[in-house]
Amino acid sequence: MTSPQARYLEIAAHLRKIVDTAEPGQLLPSDAELCQQFNVSRMTARQAVQLLVNEHLVDRRRGKGTFVARRRAQRLLGSPLSFTESMQQRGVAVSSVRLSSGATIPSETEADALGSAAGDQVHVIERVRLADGVPMAIERVALPISVAQKIDTDLASGSLHAAFEEAGLIPSRALSHVRARVSTDWEQDHLETSPTSVILAEERTIFDQFGLAMEHTVTIYAADRYAFSVHYAPSHESTS
Repeated sequence: MTSPQARYLEIAAHLRKIVDTAEPGQLLPSDAELCQQFNVSRMTARQAVQLLVNEHLVDRRRGKGTFVARRRAQRLLGSPLSFTESMQQRGVAVSSVRLSSGATIPSETEADALGSAAGDQVHVIERVRLADGVPMAIERVALPISVAQKIDTDLASGSLHAAFEEAGLIPSRALSHVRARVSTDWEQDHLETSPTSVILAEERTIFDQFGLAMEHTVTIYAADRYAFSVHYAPSHESTS
């Protein structure tokens, strides 16, 4: 009798053959279909699929199924480059789903980052960012009201950085803090990821060409859809 371990490896090999000739984003057989085709338990089918998830060959989307993975998006941590700009460089169609938008009292972290005085409001935009229809990240952007008033665009769905430049504000420097953690149920719902999936949370403050804070953003990345990198430029100090 074939062991469950050998069976899930057999299913994984079958799925790899499909992935080799499939297009990114193609829907793969469901767990139920694999159970019926190979006469195995759901646990064995899930083990096989999880093996390919771990190899970054497939992408599980909560409530939708398993898809052939797209090539991971490259992201330079701490870069002022916007989501729209970074995705357009890859030839990917960018879209957004608005979660909320409007003036509100900032969090303590947002107020400190933007230098807001006590009682000042900020304009906050929360949205899910998608690439070719795939949820990639959740953003919470806080802007000083003075900056938001200069921008003549749809703050919820347009490219903020393109609007900044049209208003004469050039993103010139960024400070970033990053941490990894297990995603919450709310994040899994919006990113269409599986339970216990990992996210990378980047907290970033962007400064304009005058050194003034113009944007504070918390971005929740679906970690398995990105390849993150860091640019290191060593300083050369002369010695006497």
